Amino acid sequence: MADLDGKTVGILATHMVEESELVDVRRNLADAGAEVVLVAPESGEIQSFHDLERSFGEKYPVDVELEEAQVADFDALYLPGGVGNPDMLRTNENAVQFVQEFFESGKPLGVICHGPWTLVEADVLRGRTITSWPSLQTDIRNAGADWVDQEVVVDQGLVSSRKPDDIPAFAAKLIEEIREGRHARRRIASAAQGGA
Repeated sequence: MADLDGKTVGILATHMVEESELVDVRRNLADAGAEVVLVAPESGEIQSFHDLERSFGEKYPVDVELEEAQVADFDALYLPGGVGNPDMLRTNENAVQFVQEFFESGKPLGVICHGPWTLVEADVLRGRTITSWPSLQTDIRNAGADWVDQEVVVDQGLVSSRKPDDIPAFAAKLIEEIREGRHARRRIASAAQGGA
């Protein structure tokens, strides 16, 4: 079933990305017909990781360097987790700005596990409902969002899940949101908050 034919989805990630969250979601998006593009702050390859096993996974080739990426090039954005990956992204000014601009565009944005750390840093969660890996709930609440413990949460095109076990439900909802497209209400709310 090619629900996403003609759609381009960016995956923003860097080293220490949780391998299953990168690979399994990318496969689901591609199976649905999307062109999936791996965007990273660096060229070459990024090193994946298995957080629960504390071991390295495979390396994955970067398709587009972050400096070259434009919000207009993508119909949706996905932020996988892994503890190290979002921790590095949230300290990268270009990554934070890109996520901010993408969120403000109203286009669908998916995030899982520790991925919301970058959204916290981008200051885009105020007034949203979101889930994540449980250890992020205080950070998320401090950022002005309502944190809930659910398999998958959708809030005006923002799709979130807690962990790799949630990937089937997460990927299905993300595909559904990408098919629906841009969320004007999120853009209006973002503008009302002063662009955050």
